[in-house]
Amino acid sequence: MTEAVYDYTRQDATGATCTAHAWAKVPAPLTKPQRAELKARAAALLKAKGAVLVSHYYVEDDLQDLALETGGCVADSLEMARFGRDHASQTLVVAGVRFMGETAKILSPDKRVLMPDLEATCSLDLGCPPDDFARFCDAHPDRQVVVYANTSAAVKARADWMVTSSCALAIVSHLKDQGQKILWAPDRHLGRYIQQETGADMLLWNGACIVHDEFRATELELLKEEHPDAMVLVHPESPDEVVKLADVVGSTSQMLKAVIDGKAKEYIVATDNQIMHRMRQLAPGKTLIEAPTAGNSATCKSCAHCPWMAMNGLQGVVDCLERGIGEVHVDPTVGQQAVRCIDRMLDFVAAHPGALAPKVQGMVRGIGAA
Repeated sequence: MTEAVYDYTRQDATGATCTAHAWAKVPAPLTKPQRAELKARAAALLKAKGAVLVSHYYVEDDLQDLALETGGCVADSLEMARFGRDHASQTLVVAGVRFMGETAKILSPDKRVLMPDLEATCSLDLGCPPDDFARFCDAHPDRQVVVYANTSAAVKARADWMVTSSCALAIVSHLKDQGQKILWAPDRHLGRYIQQETGADMLLWNGACIVHDEFRATELELLKEEHPDAMVLVHPESPDEVVKLADVVGSTSQMLKAVIDGKAKEYIVATDNQIMHRMRQLAPGKTLIEAPTAGNSATCKSCAHCPWMAMNGLQGVVDCLERGIGEVHVDPTVGQQAVRCIDRMLDFVAAHPGALAPKVQGMVRGIGAA
């Protein structure tokens, strides 16, 4: 296993930003027989331990398939949170990045939560240090604090609301209708998109996802010329000029639905390329094209795949179940504070069935924006 360094944006309490650095481990590739053997061992261990695997769309194919084949789920961060909370299993294996494991533990403090690699993190989480964020919030006490799911348990503990990309627009619209001013963290692109769509008074933390921040409008325009009939799907963590070229702007689950329900034969997809595995399974026969990043012809930092999501692997699932490593722990006091903003989101979504599709953009009806 080798390591690679990645740049990310980090803000402090004063609003000043810098370029910081974080490491990701690159797992060694497995042969087909090795993958089959590890997958069988992992499936047997999940059954023997009475555990359930919850995988994000951005992890490798084998983990997505393993989750579905063993009674788990493959989903976006909102559904992962709900599935883990509601499932009867007392052991959850979360294949994703650390904030997802923490969220599962916060919602299910009495359950055991394991991860294939506890060092799998997120540039948005790293770019929003809890102490700096708390001081930033203290400087703006008149604002409702709304944080994206991609944050630490400590940051969530300071928030009034947690949101995911599938419900953020509806919740911010709700707060705006109540006359609330908002302090938003950490993704500046998603925050800007929501601000433009709702007209809400929003103070934005300056963070970004290293994957979505790499998409480039100029290259996307050229690709659209090559594929004039393709539908363009863009995650709102992408830069504004990329979002403006989209036919559908939405969360991972909304982009997936766009491919399943869409009438187009070709789809240009601007999010982590690992989601295409599930898209191909659910929409066979449709052509999927990766949106271009800055990296393919320049200095590739992400190439549309999160390096920390890539740290999840079959060996990690086997190790955490066999050896008990990779257990997620959240300070109980922090968890009790953080669960309030998560429950508020889940209660809002349950009470507003249309919250996940409040706006339609482009050629697909009923998909909605992020």
